[in-house]
Amino acid sequence: MKTETPSDDPLRGDGEVTSSWWSGRWRRQVDWCTVWFCIMGGLLVGVTVLALANIATTELADPAHLLKVAASSQVIESILLTFGAGASAVLLLILFGTPLAYVLARSRPSHFKGVVESIVDIPLILPHTVAGLLVYLLFMRRGWLGAPLSEIGIAFEDALPGTIVAMLFVASPFYVNTMREGFEKVPVHLENVARTLGAGTFTTFRTVTLPLSLRHMYSGAILAWGRAIGEFAGVIMIAYYPFIISTLIYYSFTTDGIHTSRSIAFTVILVSFGVFYLLRRMTRYLGRYDDRV
Repeated sequence: MKTETPSDDPLRGDGEVTSSWWSGRWRRQVDWCTVWFCIMGGLLVGVTVLALANIATTELADPAHLLKVAASSQVIESILLTFGAGASAVLLLILFGTPLAYVLARSRPSHFKGVVESIVDIPLILPHTVAGLLVYLLFMRRGWLGAPLSEIGIAFEDALPGTIVAMLFVASPFYVNTMREGFEKVPVHLENVARTLGAGTFTTFRTVTLPLSLRHMYSGAILAWGRAIGEFAGVIMIAYYPFIISTLIYYSFTTDGIHTSRSIAFTVILVSFGVFYLLRRMTRYLGRYDDRV
């Protein structure tokens, strides 16, 4: 028959139990999958942060030169031109890309639909120089579209319309694909109910489908605008002048060196970050009541 001997330290057992209890509870509360996802994603974000910190420390060491470059009329005009041309391209995409996205979202799967979707995605996979060459061959003075349009006074070579069509070409997949996904998420039975109440196809689209897809339209426009204003090779193939901001940075780098071009680049980073931060903040409020559908 075994006899139990009392412990010399009666509090020791309670302490071990309490410690093991907290340890087990901590293990249960920590989601290690999320932790590792944060670490892996943080590495990607960290590369961008390091790149920004690298240029920021250099530029902030000489604020006088930075302010001089940022306040120059050439830089300001180039930034406004870039943002304006990108906005013009997005407006054209909203006008022509929205109907295309709706047709792709509502049409049945077929070989023809697959071909059209592949054509829409072509600018995504092409090198930027190839995209620029395609735009140039089509809209140059002897091109299939450039020749008849030049006869009525619309020129594309070294002109603002050339910049806009180049931005439009490279940014179109971002808007069309985003809008197509938005239209696909709108239940078809809502459109059928509207039609049973006497609404036509366009009225149903305008009053039911489009309002429920406003958030996707906004997100697609932001993505397309960001892609458009960041284009370089596709633009210089047809419109080296007037200078958009990427062309100005390249020109400054080849003529004045890294010092001035780096200051221009840092100015663009600050302006772009501020603009896109505000645009992303606005996304939280646009169409949030329609997400329940």
